[in-house]
Amino acid sequence: MTEADVDLCSAKGCQAPATWQLLWNNPKLHTPERRKTWLACDDHRTSLSEFLGARGFLKDVVPHQPAG
Repeated sequence: MTEADVDLCSAKGCQAPATWQLLWNNPKLHTPERRKTWLACDDHRTSLSEFLGARGFLKDVVPHQPAG
C-alpha cells in the first residue's frame, strides 16, 4: 500500500490516516436513507462529529474500513 492509497481525515489541513467514518445527511437535500461520508482520524473524530451533530446531520460513526 502506498501513501496515495491511504484514506485521509476530512478535517481541513489534516493529513492523518482516517480511522473513523462519520455517516451523515442533510435532510433538506437528501432522502432519509442517503448517507454521505466524512472520514476522521482519532484527533478529529469529536470535532467533526460535533459540527455535524449541531446541525442535526450526523447519523452514525463507525470504524473506517478502507476499500480494497
